[in-house]
Amino acid sequence: MEYKRRDVQKAIILALRNLGGTGSRKDIKKEIAESEIDGLDHDKVYFRKKTKNGSYSPFLFDFNFGLKNLEIVGYVEPLQRGQDVILTDSGRSADLANYPDELQNQKIGAYWNKKNTLRYEKNKAKQNNTEAKEIVESELGNSLDEQDTAEDAWKSQLLEQIKKFSPAKFESFLRLLISKMGVKIDKIKGIKLSGDHGIDGFGYFRSNEFRTSRVAIQCKRYTAGLVGESEIRDFKGTMDSFNAEYGIFVTTSSYTNSAEQIAMQGNRTVTLIDGQELCDLIEKYQLHITPVQTYTLDDYYFEKD
Repeated sequence: MEYKRRDVQKAIILALRNLGGTGSRKDIKKEIAESEIDGLDHDKVYFRKKTKNGSYSPFLFDFNFGLKNLEIVGYVEPLQRGQDVILTDSGRSADLANYPDELQNQKIGAYWNKKNTLRYEKNKAKQNNTEAKEIVESELGNSLDEQDTAEDAWKSQLLEQIKKFSPAKFESFLRLLISKMGVKIDKIKGIKLSGDHGIDGFGYFRSNEFRTSRVAIQCKRYTAGLVGESEIRDFKGTMDSFNAEYGIFVTTSSYTNSAEQIAMQGNRTVTLIDGQELCDLIEKYQLHITPVQTYTLDDYYFEKD
């Protein structure tokens, strides 16, 4: 697919309203993707464009500029590095049908002209080639939130590598992750017999001193497309044959809205883990990754005297 550059300010506002008025940048992106706000689905939000120097997220470029524009017009509180984005009263109640209006466009234009961030046009005039455009766009978008961009980059690389796993390695890796999450894998049902019975793992989760639940596990290593309703229904049917109270379904992509609805229906629910959440869990449990200590500058260094 190819992401087409666009204005995502309305999508950000609608996502924040869905989240109750505040959320991290990660939560906002996830809400936009899951709810497909303004036609922005999972593939568009998390698409990375490859260049000779690596890759970058075109959506993140639009997202970061959109956040700044919303701050300029007073729809979100002043942005702080590493802090949640918070809607103002105006952002909560504004009618977005005519946003941005003429006055708001003037404010936004005046700000960016003053900050001299229209380097893209200067660069285009000097070099006039696609590669230069990609590099400049990447730098401009990334400069607004280095920490968010760095996390987006390594997790994108992680997900791409997981998609290249063989089916056997992917299933084994997921069993390792889920065992770290507190599920004790059954060595017979969960490993030797699982593949022959339509699941990829089976185990037990002890929630307290007296209660242990049976958990069925399914994983789908998708390089494209979403997990649909039929796959969740099939998995639920397999859960019944194992008499499992709960299910865990993991995919490297994401889920359709109908799949998410089916997962929550009935007495036996299914926890859905998509590719982004998978990366978050790998980070949480430090699975075959090496932390690297670095620093980001506080806003103090960006303030004018």
